[in-house]
Amino acid sequence: LYWADNVRAGILQPPMLGKFRGDVGEFFGVEEVEGKKVLCRLRWLRGNPRSPQWEQAFSADGGKTWETNWIMTFTREEQK
Repeated sequence: LYWADNVRAGILQPPMLGKFRGDVGEFFGVEEVEGKKVLCRLRWLRGNPRSPQWEQAFSADGGKTWETNWIMTFTREEQK
């Protein structure tokens, strides 16, 4: 997965690498937070097809522990 830089237009961040296993996709990369490099995990949860979820977490200890700092839950609008 590639993210576009929201500060410097037109710049792609380094790729997040990973894959889906069943209904969970995990993608990993390195981010800089307050001047320090930390592991970043993006997790897609597609167990509920009407409401998939995306999470971002950081790890300062090489992936032993994770701090989730962003969760998005998507919903599909009912068709009229």
